[in-house]
Amino acid sequence: MSVTSKKMGLSLTQEILSHLGLANKTAAWGTLGTLRTFLSFSVDKDVQRLLRAITGPGVDRTAIVDVLTNRSREQRQVIAQAFQERTQQDLLKSLQAALSGHLEGIVVALLQPAARLDARELRTALKDSGAAEDVGVEILATRTPPQLQECLAAYKHDFQVEAEEDIKSETSGTLRDLLLALAKGARESYSEIIDYNLAEQDVQALKQAEGPSTEGIWVLILTQRNPEHLVRVFDQYQRRTGHELEHTVRNRFHGDAQRALLSLASVIRNTALYFADKLHQALRVATYRYEFVLGDSALPSFSSYQNGDGYNTSKNNDKNQHGVGVHGAPGLM
Repeated sequence: MSVTSKKMGLSLTQEILSHLGLANKTAAWGTLGTLRTFLSFSVDKDVQRLLRAITGPGVDRTAIVDVLTNRSREQRQVIAQAFQERTQQDLLKSLQAALSGHLEGIVVALLQPAARLDARELRTALKDSGAAEDVGVEILATRTPPQLQECLAAYKHDFQVEAEEDIKSETSGTLRDLLLALAKGARESYSEIIDYNLAEQDVQALKQAEGPSTEGIWVLILTQRNPEHLVRVFDQYQRRTGHELEHTVRNRFHGDAQRALLSLASVIRNTALYFADKLHQALRVATYRYEFVLGDSALPSFSSYQNGDGYNTSKNNDKNQHGVGVHGAPGLM
């Protein structure tokens, strides 16, 4: 990619994010989450504006960006349905015909239902060597149980195959076992009861699971225990061993299994910080996943962090240059 095209990609990202309200801002406590419902929403006006944007003498990119990025996902679905009823044309296909490049990809991400977007991202990750351990873990580990079920249903509908079958055929070893366990959605719910004995048992099990044929213990604990419990396990593990659990993962595992477990550990420790890091990467790399930034894949996750002690997830001044400052609370969705 040339320097010019990279600058164009980053400029487009910044343009979209400025409409989303994420650029050059630090989110205040109580204002987290995905796009708010547009209070002055008028589906007729939006449909007419989009029609003018794609049927005029030139494509009005600004109007398209303004409408789609200032409406919630639910409102965008209403717009798409109304557009179909009024014009007998599919809004997404109409916009794709009028656009190209990054903006076309962004529009696809904005207009697809969340479950179908997740399904497409998961499918791409499984078929793309080196992506399953990152994107696959991201989707399967951060969605709520209902969202996960909708994603898996959309996967089967769109690709005529169960996601689990693709996981089995496209991955292997510890990564395969980890993704299959996450896809089952069998993680324990938080009971508000602190089980110190179980935490100690898990710490000892992980300490002892450093030899061959013990990968299953890591998969079992990290995919089935509730996140609040696992945060205590991580803290206690460090007190018992003198180093973080991630240190053991780096020494114990290699390749895609190591990357997947490190991603999962990051999600467990603090999902909001995990996504803030991802957003930071997306702002710096023009070819990064625009679907992640703009498809509400990450943005809704912040809505679950409006209770507990707030903090700023920015780790250094470099991140602050992009305004990726988000206050949240640790845990999974």
